[in-house]
Amino acid sequence: MRTAMRSISAVAAVWLCAASGASGAGLFEGAEHQRVDRLVAGRAVARVPRALSAHAEAYLGYKYEHGLGVPQSYEMALTYYTSAAERGDATGQYLLGLAYDKGQGVQQDGVLAYMWLNLAAAHAPRQFREVFLRLRDAEATKMTPSQITAGQRLAVEWVPRAPFR
Repeated sequence: MRTAMRSISAVAAVWLCAASGASGAGLFEGAEHQRVDRLVAGRAVARVPRALSAHAEAYLGYKYEHGLGVPQSYEMALTYYTSAAERGDATGQYLLGLAYDKGQGVQQDGVLAYMWLNLAAAHAPRQFREVFLRLRDAEATKMTPSQITAGQRLAVEWVPRAPFR
């Protein structure tokens, strides 16, 4: 019982760190993100998604997940997270992994959460790698060894849909 409580406390601490860090730790900065903000403000989002980089798509997904200037929608967030993740963006992979972990916009799936968090850690800039690794490891505490192996296999076999940006 005590071990379970420690695991829950550790996971909660990592989630709090991740939730507060996603918007304030520099995951979303730069001119392209300002462009997304202008599109959202002008309600022109529906017309432009194909013109966005993978990282900007992750940012737009984040806006939909949290209802920031657009109607809150886990389904729309998942659409943008998936596109960004499949194109190789570490932030999109991280956010898609969290969506699978929480079951937001998608059926909860620990193996896919682990896979995407593992890929995010592998592709992350140095300043985010440790956080992504901790989240992946927190996901692993809820999994069986065979599920972890399945998640690792999926990550190894994964191929990006388009070149990294």
